[in-house]
Amino acid sequence: VQLVESGGGSVQVGGSLRLSCEASGYTSRSGFMGWHRQAPGQYREGVAAIYGPTGVAYYGDSVKGRFTISQDNTKTTVYLQMDNLKPEDTAMYTCAAGAGYTTVLEGLGLRGQGTQVTVS
Repeated sequence: VQLVESGGGSVQVGGSLRLSCEASGYTSRSGFMGWHRQAPGQYREGVAAIYGPTGVAYYGDSVKGRFTISQDNTKTTVYLQMDNLKPEDTAMYTCAAGAGYTTVLEGLGLRGQGTQVTVS
């Protein structure tokens, strides 16, 4: 099982980025996929998770209204559209998958290598 992220990079304040996470050997048809993030010297923070069967999404308080998580029809790829980015969004964003949304948001299950997002 492998999760591979893409789409990170550097962006100006107020800009947008779209992250992708493609799973191989895993499908969210019976579970969750999503993202958490961690900045240097900071605690890991849950960003967003989506329940595969229904598409119901969960968001961390700091990103509500700015970030949108979605999935493709195969339930093997999730996307994180990040708008109105702020300097405090700078972090390593890691894709995660698991049976529960807390598993994903806290990074306790399957995880990718991460992709860096820098906002300045």
